[in-house]
Amino acid sequence: MSREPNTRLADLFVLTGWSKGELARLVNRRGAAIGQQQLSTDTSRVRRWIEQGEIPRDPVPRVLAAVFTERLGRVVTTEDLGLERHRPTRTGAAQPAAHPWEPDRTAAVLTEFTGMDLMLNRRGLVGAGAALTAGAVVADSLKGWLGGDAVAYAASVPGPRPVVTGQGAARPVVDVYDAGPVGLDEVEALERSVQVFRAWDAARGGGLQRKAVVGQLNEVGGLLTHRHSPVVEQRLWLVAANLAVLAGWMSHDVGLEPTAQRYFVIAAESAKEAGDRPRAGEAISRAARQMVHLGRADDALDLMSAAKAGGGQVLPRTRAMLNTVEAWAHASIGHSQDTWRLLGEAEDLFAEDVPEPPPSWMQVFDEAELRGMQALVLRTLAEHHPVAAVQARSQAERVIKLREGTGQLRSALFDRITLASVHWLTGEPDAAEFQAKMVMNLIGQNSSHRTWDRLREMYRLTARYRGMPVVDELRAELGRELRQADAKNRPKLA
Repeated sequence: MSREPNTRLADLFVLTGWSKGELARLVNRRGAAIGQQQLSTDTSRVRRWIEQGEIPRDPVPRVLAAVFTERLGRVVTTEDLGLERHRPTRTGAAQPAAHPWEPDRTAAVLTEFTGMDLMLNRRGLVGAGAALTAGAVVADSLKGWLGGDAVAYAASVPGPRPVVTGQGAARPVVDVYDAGPVGLDEVEALERSVQVFRAWDAARGGGLQRKAVVGQLNEVGGLLTHRHSPVVEQRLWLVAANLAVLAGWMSHDVGLEPTAQRYFVIAAESAKEAGDRPRAGEAISRAARQMVHLGRADDALDLMSAAKAGGGQVLPRTRAMLNTVEAWAHASIGHSQDTWRLLGEAEDLFAEDVPEPPPSWMQVFDEAELRGMQALVLRTLAEHHPVAAVQARSQAERVIKLREGTGQLRSALFDRITLASVHWLTGEPDAAEFQAKMVMNLIGQNSSHRTWDRLREMYRLTARYRGMPVVDELRAELGRELRQADAKNRPKLA
C-alpha cells in the first residue's frame, strides 16, 4: 500500500463538492444497487484513499468511477482516479520506458472508457464535458503518449500481440453481451458497420449516432479480451482503431473535447496493437485538428510532428492529408511560407498514382476533402495575409460543386461557411449574405456543434459591415440563431 497521497483522486474529489462522508454513502448505495451489499465504506476509508494512496479492492474502484462520472458529467475512469493496480505483462516483453500504457492494457482501457461513456449517454448527461475550455489539459495525454520512443515503438512491432485474459483483462462497466472469440465473417461484418457509421456521421454530424459507435467499440473491446488467430486479432484491432477515431471525431463534433481526446489516444493505441503506423498517425492528426479548432495551433503542430514521425510505409494520399492539417495549424498562426509549401506538397502527393488502393479509413480523403481543406486553410491564412483570399474563394467554389448530390450535409455547410467568410474578407457583402442565408436554411438539419462554431467565426467577420441595412438584418438573425443554439447545446448537469 502506497503512503503517498492520491493526487488524482484528491483533485477530482474537490471538483465534486462532496464531503468524505457523502462519498462513502454514495459508494455504499451504488454498490447495493448492483448487488454488492457487503460494501461498508466510511469516512476513514475515503480519507485513506485520498491521503495515503490506498487502493480499495474490486468493485469499489469501478463504483467510484461510476459515481464520479455521474457527478462531473464526463467520463471518469479508474485510471483517472489513480486507482489502477499494476497489470501483469508478458514474460520477456520489452517495453519502452516512455510508454505509459502496457500493450496488454489497451483492451481493458478501451472497454472501461466506452462503458463509462455509455453510462453517461444513458443518464442523459452527454454534453456536460463541453464545459472544458481550451486549456493545457486538453492535449496533455496525447503529448505524453507521444513522448520518447512511443511512436517509433508503434512502427517497430509488426503484427498484433496477444491479450492477457484473467486478472489483467478488460472488465466491462456496463452490461455487455460477450460473444467470445469470433472468426473472419464476424470481423468483416464489423468492418462494414464502420463504413455505415462513417456515412451517417458525414451526412448529419456526430450527435445522432455517437452512442451506437461507442456501443460497437465497447463490444469490440470485449472481443479483444479473447484469443484469436493472428489475422483475426489484427483486423479486430484495426476495427477498434477505426471506431475509436470515429467516436473521437463524433465527440469533438458535439463539443465533448476531453472525451474526444481520450478516444484519439485509444485509437492510436489500437492501431499500434495492429502494427499499423499510418493508422496511428491519422488518429493523431484528428487530435491536431481538434487543437486548431480550439485555438491551440502550437499544440497541433507538436502533434503533427509526432504524427509524421516513426517511419513506416505511408501512402502519398495519407501524406497529403497530414500536410493539409499541418498547413491549417500554420495558417492559424499566420505562417505564410509554411502554409503555401505544405499545400503545394499536398497537391503533388494527392496526384501521385499508386497501384494499391488506400485503406478504407483513407478513402474518405477524396478530392472534395482535399479542396475543402485547402479552402479552409487559405481562408484562415487570409486573415493574416489577404492575398490568400482569392485562391480560398476558388477552392471553396470548386468543392461546393464536387459535393453536390453526395448527401454530405455537414461538409457542405462547412464549405459554404468558408466561402461566405472569404466574401466578407474580400469586401463582397452581397455574395457573403447569400451564402450565409443558404447555411442558415440548412444548419438545423445536422447535429454538429462545430458547424455553429464555424458560423460564429463567420459572424465575427460581419462586424466590419455594420450600418449596411442588409448586413444589420443578417447580423440580427444570426445572433438570434446562435443564442438559441447555445441554449440548446448548453450542458445540463444532474
